[in-house]
Amino acid sequence: MASPGLQYLSEFVATAVLILLGDGVVAGVLLGRSKAANAGWSVITWAWGLAVLMGIFIAGPISGAIMNPALTIALASIDKLSWDLVPGFIAAQMGGAFAGAVLVYLTYLAHWRDTDDPALKLGVFCTAPAIRNLPANVLTEIIGTFVLVFVVLAVGTNTLAPGLGPLGVGLLVVVIGMSLGGPTGYAINPARDLGPRIAHALLPIPGKGGSDWGYAWVPVIGPIIGALLGALLFKVMYT
Repeated sequence: MASPGLQYLSEFVATAVLILLGDGVVAGVLLGRSKAANAGWSVITWAWGLAVLMGIFIAGPISGAIMNPALTIALASIDKLSWDLVPGFIAAQMGGAFAGAVLVYLTYLAHWRDTDDPALKLGVFCTAPAIRNLPANVLTEIIGTFVLVFVVLAVGTNTLAPGLGPLGVGLLVVVIGMSLGGPTGYAINPARDLGPRIAHALLPIPGKGGSDWGYAWVPVIGPIIGALLGALLFKVMYT
């Protein structure tokens, strides 16, 4: 087994690539004068699924490619990850998400001034609800993350298609986005939302507006609850 330091590094790099490719596709679709402008929701959901798959290829052999603080906590809750590693994993995931968001900012550096709507600029970095109803928004994130964690864990026990686990997880993220992502933009990962939101607050983005900190707790608390519930059902059914 790799040393804790190497596991943390792999989580940092994998999460950075996840956010670079995931937030990158959102930037391509939303920002002014991008060649991918208006490509649509399907492009975003497919790219996020592929971004997860790339992260799995990077960190899977080293740390398990968790890339998600909610999943990290859920794994520890069912004794599939040592609690001693949890703080380091979460710090690496948050740092990687921040770094990936900064790289997206740099990649699209020439496009921020050609985008007038501050909400579109914020949407590159983090999620926002289609209808702002915080209890409903939390419930959406709980359900989406419950499905993510339960199915990810089930895929790990599946012997019907050996070797296809990473592809299954990538496709899972695609279908969650298409089926459950409409209400909130399917954060389903505290690092995916909070790390880039912090980057949005700190980066010198022209005309960016606020970072909507009043909503920021929803894609943190909702995924953690959903992940714990998903892990609990997995434990009841499979162990």
